[in-house]
Amino acid sequence: MGKDECKTMLDALNKVAACYRHLVIALGSTSDSQNLREELKKTRKKAQELAVANRTKLTALLKDKSINKEDRAEYERLWVLFSSSMELLEVDMKRSLEIGKDFPLKVPTRHLIQTGMTGSTTTVAARAMSVQNMKYEADSNIDTADLRDLQSEISQVGQMMEEMEMKVQVAPWAVEAKQEAGAELKSNMSVGNSSVGVISICEEEPKEDEGGDRGSSSVSLCAVIVFFVIVMVAGVLGYLVINMS
Repeated sequence: MGKDECKTMLDALNKVAACYRHLVIALGSTSDSQNLREELKKTRKKAQELAVANRTKLTALLKDKSINKEDRAEYERLWVLFSSSMELLEVDMKRSLEIGKDFPLKVPTRHLIQTGMTGSTTTVAARAMSVQNMKYEADSNIDTADLRDLQSEISQVGQMMEEMEMKVQVAPWAVEAKQEAGAELKSNMSVGNSSVGVISICEEEPKEDEGGDRGSSSVSLCAVIVFFVIVMVAGVLGYLVINMS
């Protein structure tokens, strides 16, 4: 039961962190707006809440001496995945801070980057917050006021990661993966489609060979005809030269 709960919580964190990264990409682009800045703030707050919940749950389980070896190995694997998610979240938060400073909305110092992104990011933010419709309540100066909070939260995330390493000693290189690299991209459906494709190709190969044989025969016949034509022309020219001399 504990493993399923941890996996669910980690999946939720990964989903919100992915949405946050998607929103960060829109910073400074033609899709940038006050609503985007508020979406970023709410999404990152949600990610931090889920991060704290994941840390608390996994820390308690890994400190439990009564769990068996198999469960501990699974919790250690989830811990490594959680640590990786936190590192990516921290990187995206720092990127958001840097871009936010370079591209203020009210007094722009640079032109917005033409990234090709268009439209609203509300759908992504709503998915991260698990709501149908986003409600915007931020002040008009959120693009500058939130930067101070973001700087503080980056420090908090970094401190939390340091505490995680101190409380739980899990060596990432010692954790064994449960599946091969890229295995999540392979499904039964894709394998089935691939098998069908192979069978179709194998069935069509004889037809292609027959067509190839016919093509080869036609080419050979044309070559023979051209050869005889050349010989005949050469013979006629030789006859004319002899008569003229």
